[in-house]
Amino acid sequence: MSELDERLYKIIGKRFGYSENDLALFKDNPRNSELIGRANELAKTQFVLEVVESKGCNSNHKVGDKFYFDYAGNILTTLCPPKICGYSLNSAMMMIFTANEMLYAGVDPNEIRFKRASCFDVGIECGGWGRIVLELKIEEAES
Repeated sequence: MSELDERLYKIIGKRFGYSENDLALFKDNPRNSELIGRANELAKTQFVLEVVESKGCNSNHKVGDKFYFDYAGNILTTLCPPKICGYSLNSAMMMIFTANEMLYAGVDPNEIRFKRASCFDVGIECGGWGRIVLELKIEEAES
């Protein structure tokens, strides 16, 4: 293992609060080593959920609003609207997870076939308040 790899593992151990035993377990998993080796490549990707339909949204989300996530599935709050309806993320997070797994496996996440999800509010027509529809897009992360 190179000196750079050792330094990187020490950084990971500190970030996650791993004991020496935890870090040894982490290192022993070949999937972890592969992903650590691809970190710079992976960091170039971000997932975007864009509001493509909106009617009666209590959080006032409008068509064109975007929710940004990094390649690891973390919400990038500084790029998002000041508030995000948590209910809208329920089914959308399955798409983020799937895109994330595809990216990690070396498969183009743009190949996801079903890229839309909605909040679980059924809308005014069905006895709810409103509804938004989100569409997943995969973009190059801004530096």
